[in-house]
Amino acid sequence: MKTTMKMWWWRWRLIMVFMVVVVWMSDTAKSDPQTKLLNYGCSQYNATNLSNFFSNLNATFLDLRSQLSTNNTHFATAATARSSDPVYAMVQCRNYLSIADCVACFDVAESQIRNCSAANGARVIYDGCFIRYESNSFYDQTTLPGNTGLCGNQTASQPTAFDEAVKASLADLQVATPRINGFFAATKTAVVGGNASVYAVAQCAETVSETGCQDCLTVAYGNIQSCSPDTDGKAVDAGCFLRYSETAFFADNQTVNITPFLGSGGSSTKKKAIIGGVVGGVGLLLIVAALFSWYYMSSKPKATRRGDILGATELQGPVTYSFKDLKTATKNFSEENKLGEGGFGDVYKGTLKNGNVVAVKKLDHVSSRAKADFETEVKLISNVHHRNLIRLLGCSNRGPELLLVYEYMGNGSLDKFLYGEKRGTLSWKQRFDIIFGMARGLAYLHDQFHVCIIHRDIKSSNILLDDNFQAKIADFGLVRLLPADQSHVSTRFVGTLGYTAPEYAIHGQLSEKVDTYSFGIVALEIISGQRSNDMKVEAETEYLLEKAWKLHETDMHLKLVDETLDASEYKEEDVKKIMEIALMCTQSPASLRPTMSEIVVLLLSEQSAEPRRLSRSSFVDSDLRIREDTFTASTGSTKSHATASITDFTGR
Repeated sequence: MKTTMKMWWWRWRLIMVFMVVVVWMSDTAKSDPQTKLLNYGCSQYNATNLSNFFSNLNATFLDLRSQLSTNNTHFATAATARSSDPVYAMVQCRNYLSIADCVACFDVAESQIRNCSAANGARVIYDGCFIRYESNSFYDQTTLPGNTGLCGNQTASQPTAFDEAVKASLADLQVATPRINGFFAATKTAVVGGNASVYAVAQCAETVSETGCQDCLTVAYGNIQSCSPDTDGKAVDAGCFLRYSETAFFADNQTVNITPFLGSGGSSTKKKAIIGGVVGGVGLLLIVAALFSWYYMSSKPKATRRGDILGATELQGPVTYSFKDLKTATKNFSEENKLGEGGFGDVYKGTLKNGNVVAVKKLDHVSSRAKADFETEVKLISNVHHRNLIRLLGCSNRGPELLLVYEYMGNGSLDKFLYGEKRGTLSWKQRFDIIFGMARGLAYLHDQFHVCIIHRDIKSSNILLDDNFQAKIADFGLVRLLPADQSHVSTRFVGTLGYTAPEYAIHGQLSEKVDTYSFGIVALEIISGQRSNDMKVEAETEYLLEKAWKLHETDMHLKLVDETLDASEYKEEDVKKIMEIALMCTQSPASLRPTMSEIVVLLLSEQSAEPRRLSRSSFVDSDLRIREDTFTASTGSTKSHATASITDFTGR
């Protein structure tokens, strides 16, 4: 009996040990399928014969899963074209995933994509894999409208060094990956002067050509590089994927030696030379900035005609809300729910039925032509995704009013923190981060979105702050709902006096440099805590821009700093640098102003921004006059005079 019990006990222990080993091996093989959803879209068209469609879809997905699990592969295509409603499909996992994780990612993606029901095309993109099907073959597609970059929400502890490491890693991957069999590469790059590293991957669909892979990664690089110095960023497109992170998302032993594939196209050596040039002299900094901007422009996706979509699928577009629901959410647009008034209409806080809090804007003065194109324009604006731009969630155009629904910003607008009821609560670091965030948001609108969007009305009340005081630009793209301009001469003025570039206010000359001018004015407001069109009565009237020029030319930059700031929070050279950048932005003519992409580079640099003698600007004052100011350093006198009247536009 004892012998029997002992044998049973040992058998039980062996079984338990075996089960633990099996579970451990299972957990090891299937560690993390990385199923964070990045992109999800369904075609707006349904299949015609549902029986044939679902039969073909089921057979195609079964084929894809079989290829992944039995062929030990991370990429597969399949097509079932029996009778009507054919289905062409593709799946791809990141090569650092185990086969078990790849199959697990596919299973989650398949479940997600079936929510599109009878749509004849759809796609789901996760960190670890993507799946897509269409009614026609799409296997050679690379970059199409709808491509986007997704940024994190945390800045690296060493922003300049981290940004340099990110740019070098991504540039090298862009060159090497198309030359590697299988179009996949993963790298780990140490950040100079710290303990951090940059983990990065690039991948193209195996059915595209080398040139197609290169083209796709070029666009992806343009979409993702504005994320840095955020600690992570991702770019998705029809035929490629690009990602970097400060946190390891693959094992060190899964990196790929890309050095043999760089050849003369590698960028690491070049970047070191560029960085050295920046450190050695500020003059070269602008050359780097110019190249930086040129690269943005050359790599951004081309503008596309309206209605173009990524295959048959689209980004998850704007939600259509009922007027009744939004009226209820805002308590009948009550005064107590009113958040503010703007040039495009009043904004109200709303609480939807699901409990989500949103901001609802009632649009004013919308043209009949714009009303006809309303849904198309809203769809375009809602496809703009950037951490420094307010997200448009949806709209309502079936009721008596045209309404836009935005994400809600708990901290409200920047002007309240500069010279409103919350004045004195922003630290110097928060102010710099806001300036930097504004620059990145505008650079994205001008250079990185597939349609160039000029805001025209950058001002402190249009800069909103989230719970972490991250800056987000509001009201971008709304000018598209006004009568369209077919040239660079605007027939209708949209802007706010005190922030508006003179060439636009007087002559209607519209370019991205109009936003650059306004950015410079807001940057001065952030430093000083003074409203741009307020006058300080001292020896004589003096606007903020006049005061800034005077203090710059007498090297008295610290006198511009908001008196509510603790002097221990900032350094004189930092104040001088921001002032110089702001004044560069307000120069006339507009050709002297840097682009917003160049400004991002200047802000990241540790060097002073002034490369040469700055050229004084004229500006529009509150009396609707152009003021041209000259300052004589030797006498310390300022002369201001009006040179033109403005009678032919409506200002706010």
